[in-house]
Amino acid sequence: MPTPLPFRFPAQGMEAEVQNRHAELFYLQKQIQSQTPMVIVLEDGERIEGCIEWYDRNTLKVRGRSKTLVYKSAIKYMYKLGDAGPSS
Repeated sequence: MPTPLPFRFPAQGMEAEVQNRHAELFYLQKQIQSQTPMVIVLEDGERIEGCIEWYDRNTLKVRGRSKTLVYKSAIKYMYKLGDAGPSS
């Protein structure tokens, strides 16, 4: 008789991902609606300043000195312009 496979609860991990995704979408939508000037720090240390115009699953479009398309995977962190940002 074959050994039964262990039962897993994938919904628990997926539920946390869904909650994080909703929080991200809420935050981005709020910044777009209020046209909040943001600082986006990329993994390589480059800083992009501007307002988020739109987003999708993988990218943000930022309007600053020029319009820039930023891959979310390249973002280290972001904060509102004028805030101190995370301490290094």
